[in-house]
Amino acid sequence: MTMHNLLAFSRTQLRQFLLNLGEKPFRADQLIQWIHQYGITDFDQMSNLSKTLRQKLAEVSQVKPLEVVLDKDALDDTRKWLLRLYDGNCIETVYIPERGRGTLCVSSQVGCALNCSFCSTATQGFNRNLDVAEIIGQVWHAARALEQEGRGRKVTNVVMMGMGEPLLNYDNVIAAMDLMLDDFAYNLSKYRVTLSTSGVVPAMKQLKLDSPVALAVSLHAPNDVLRNQLVPINKKYPIAELLDVCRDYFPHGGRRKVTFEYVMLSGVNDSISHAKQLARVLEGVPAKVNLIPFNPFPQAGYERSKPEVIVAFSQVLIKAGLVATIRKTRGEDMDAACGQLVGEFQDRTPRSARFIRSGSVIPVKQPKQGGTYAEGTEL
Repeated sequence: MTMHNLLAFSRTQLRQFLLNLGEKPFRADQLIQWIHQYGITDFDQMSNLSKTLRQKLAEVSQVKPLEVVLDKDALDDTRKWLLRLYDGNCIETVYIPERGRGTLCVSSQVGCALNCSFCSTATQGFNRNLDVAEIIGQVWHAARALEQEGRGRKVTNVVMMGMGEPLLNYDNVIAAMDLMLDDFAYNLSKYRVTLSTSGVVPAMKQLKLDSPVALAVSLHAPNDVLRNQLVPINKKYPIAELLDVCRDYFPHGGRRKVTFEYVMLSGVNDSISHAKQLARVLEGVPAKVNLIPFNPFPQAGYERSKPEVIVAFSQVLIKAGLVATIRKTRGEDMDAACGQLVGEFQDRTPRSARFIRSGSVIPVKQPKQGGTYAEGTEL
């Protein structure tokens, strides 16, 4: 008999599940609260459910969390968990405490199917998509662990920004985010759940219709030639096509903006000319730009832009009328910072082997002294 893991069930699915057991559908509201708000896995502890229902649930279902392999704190209080999945693969989840908020960085895939050249996850290759229970299970575990530590910290924000490209695991990610927003589960605001994508344009169009969450786009370059090298999916969905979706993603005149993430790579995409190009391509887009100091990993082939370079870059954007912020690097001492998550899993692609053999990622073309950058891009 299949034992259903109720972690993966939405409230609508739980109602149908209970109807199939001959129970009243309103019991789903109680059950989902026990599972997600109170973190209870033992049906016998769900005291407002009848004994008969508890017995039925125990016969056909379970609440099965992920197994904790590693639980580690960084010097800045960032907390990282290595979580074992049901097939033995492992993923990483990171909690970032800040004043007045606590952000959980959640993974959507085992590895990543894309090949962004500056990302440590990309060098590890790809195994599979996470199911709904494995995605929401990260939030479930973090909420329980933070409550048990007794320091008053909690998950107030979730970013689908961990391992993987969320929009390449569309249905499972949407279902998990629905649970995050559900009043009877995690009750997070649509403004406090963010999906980050490298730019899967057709899925972005569908996401606009299916989910009210915030949107972040990993841009990282102001022109197609450079972005093709840094974010290869750009060859399929170039910047103009990507920005067409972003321009009308949220209603004009409202306060919602698309966040554009831009990792700062020394000598690659961080010149004043690049900043001016970025300001031009984002003209007319309700945008804010998050500048991310590059987080190094072994054999990365890139260096972090100097602080003064990042500040100068941001000033160009601000003078152009854009909102520009500089992300503070968190969890770097334990490889929990942006772009450093790797997990432990079997790569089903040859990518990790290629990376090990070559000793580095594919190099980005470097500009000639006093000349032009990447086929005619102005320096």
